[in-house]
Amino acid sequence: MTTGIRGGRVNPWTSVRRTAALVVFAWAAAAATTWVAYLAVGSEAVPIAVGLVLCLVFIVLLSLLHRAFWLAVLAAAPGLFVLVGAVQYAPEAALERRGVRESVVIVADSAAGTSGDNHRFTLRGTDGKELKEKLEYGGDTWAPKVGERLDVLRDPEGEVPMEQADEVDAAGRLGGLIGGTVTWTLMAVLAGRRGHVRRGRGIGMPGPG
Repeated sequence: MTTGIRGGRVNPWTSVRRTAALVVFAWAAAAATTWVAYLAVGSEAVPIAVGLVLCLVFIVLLSLLHRAFWLAVLAAAPGLFVLVGAVQYAPEAALERRGVRESVVIVADSAAGTSGDNHRFTLRGTDGKELKEKLEYGGDTWAPKVGERLDVLRDPEGEVPMEQADEVDAAGRLGGLIGGTVTWTLMAVLAGRRGHVRRGRGIGMPGPG
């Protein structure tokens, strides 16, 4: 059910300015989250928090521009690509740039014999010595097992947590970040166009759909 408001002539340039402002905000949000992740490399909590807030603000602004909710709901999917790409790109780029690749064997798992799914693996290098740094893995799906051999990338400066070498893909993270932001841009343009038409027809904010 929709809530009608009195229609009237809507200045098209106002709609264009609002749409352009939202597009700028989308790219600024992606860039800001990436920059925070770069400054706080090694600590994901801060960029995740910043990115979540900016993604939610974009979604709210998109719904206001569109004067409907369904497009804003769809914007959550590319928002996930923006968030993951922005948060992961900086540390993975650092590992690709200066990381040391090493073949290791898992010799212990902190989650073994427990119901937890946050693993901290103890690793042994090719020299037979255990590494001081632990490999962290969240979740049980596809989790490595004790005795399994892996290739890892370690940061010699100790700023970026160790990662499995085959899971480090800075170019892929950047591609997801750009792809998500471009999708946001197209959604903003669509929201601006449809929102302009809806204002001209005097249609207010409806329920979902």
